[in-house]
Amino acid sequence: MVFNKLYFWISPILLGFFYTSLTSSISNQNIDIQYVYQEKAKLQQSISRGNDIYVDFCMQCHLANGKGDLVNIPPLDGSDWLTKKRKLSIQSVKFGQNGPITVNGKKFNNIMPPLGLSNQEVADVMNYIMNSWSNKQKKMVTIEEVAAVDKL
Repeated sequence: MVFNKLYFWISPILLGFFYTSLTSSISNQNIDIQYVYQEKAKLQQSISRGNDIYVDFCMQCHLANGKGDLVNIPPLDGSDWLTKKRKLSIQSVKFGQNGPITVNGKKFNNIMPPLGLSNQEVADVMNYIMNSWSNKQKKMVTIEEVAAVDKL
């Protein structure tokens, strides 16, 4: 009899605890899902702006398909240089590129002039390039990341 009284007294407390834990967990999952959705939306907006920048500044040399001419202009599509040398890639878009580089095992030695883009524009075009054609990067290039890249 004492056990039954104790059980009925403790039971609502335990239920309340488990309910609070469960709803807190669900609430945290909702916040995580919202955060992921917001980050994906930010990336999609950046990619859209980057597409316009690519068309205006990059497509003349790297072509609409991102493959370059494979003689003087390196490919951006499937470029190991973009993924392995992320900071140098950002630096090249931000300040231009001069001198030899190796992309996908092939050497290129040409000049890419500075484009005069803002940090936001560099981030946007990098997000476009790194998520177009066969490129699929999960880490978004941010304006803060671009701002932290200095000229050599």
